Amino acid sequence: MGIRRAGRELAVQALYQQEVVGEGTGPTAAFWETVTADAEAVRFARELVAGVAAHAERIDALISRAAEHWRLGRLSRVDRSVLRLATYELVERPEIPVSVTIDEAIEIARRYGSDDSPAFVNGVLDRIARTAADGLQAADGLQEKDEA
Repeated sequence: MGIRRAGRELAVQALYQQEVVGEGTGPTAAFWETVTADAEAVRFARELVAGVAAHAERIDALISRAAEHWRLGRLSRVDRSVLRLATYELVERPEIPVSVTIDEAIEIARRYGSDDSPAFVNGVLDRIARTAADGLQAADGLQEKDEA
């Protein structure tokens, strides 16, 4: 398993723990102390978890809009954690290719979620990716008008 995949899996586990312990508490120090992964994977995981926390309101709004007919609170904790992580990557980490983010999320959902998780995660993230791309194109169009 690559360092980034290991980091993403750790981040999902940390976000899941946050869900179980309670919103806003963040992963406990004990969680990070028990991790035996490569130091670079842990660093990447911590960076991702911090990013999700910093943009939580926007991330949850995007997921809520994209998960048609599903309230955020009705999603499984695993699916919600995977979606939050991947949505953060899609909207805040443009250096990570969209296809990589979605593929990684699907694989993590396959490993930790239910039988339906991979398809559900794929559908929601595809909608978010298209929305984010449309937003970037609209912003580029506004920028071009300003420059003219």
